[in-house]
Amino acid sequence: MSDLPMTFADPGLTARLAASLDIEGKIPRALDALGPLAGRDVVLVDGDGGLRAAQLEELGARVRIVSGADPAALAVVPSASADAVVACWTAFRADDGGWLAAADRALRPDGRLLVLHDYGRDDVSRLMGERPEYGAWSRRDGWFQQHGFRIRVIHGFWTFDSIDEAGVFLAAAFGPVGETVAGTLRRPRLSYNVAIYHRSRGENGSSAA
Repeated sequence: MSDLPMTFADPGLTARLAASLDIEGKIPRALDALGPLAGRDVVLVDGDGGLRAAQLEELGARVRIVSGADPAALAVVPSASADAVVACWTAFRADDGGWLAAADRALRPDGRLLVLHDYGRDDVSRLMGERPEYGAWSRRDGWFQQHGFRIRVIHGFWTFDSIDEAGVFLAAAFGPVGETVAGTLRRPRLSYNVAIYHRSRGENGSSAA
């Protein structure tokens, strides 16, 4: 799903993460700044009509949701009909597989492709262990930069009402590693960095952040 970076078997934990993640609204503001998205036709990849779609609509975007985290999902979008394609966490996982061609077909000549993934170097990455998002993807020789993407890093948070509440959530959601991270907190929030990989239609080659 594109609303959250992860879900849990317990829907209550998923709902609690949704309530704590980026309450400052930095992610939608950054997407709009890199688009822009206000007043534009925007395709949300692997969306479910939830939080991310609502945020884009609040920005003034005309949102079309396509389901599925593979390039075939974009086949339902008419050619050259979108001003922006937005994908959050599940799609464009540093492996072409036809994604770029599918997005470029859907985009208008000046259209924008915006791909959101975890960046790491934060408290949340301590919960997750080693992941390619935390290193290889953001390097200058990584897939994204080698395919014309620039990188905008957003320094956000998971914010809770208290350190105790954060500790209860982390222990329930992540077990012993969550308890360890909770024991290091000095304020009721975890640092959470995400990267928006962005490119214009048809751009290629390496580009700097």
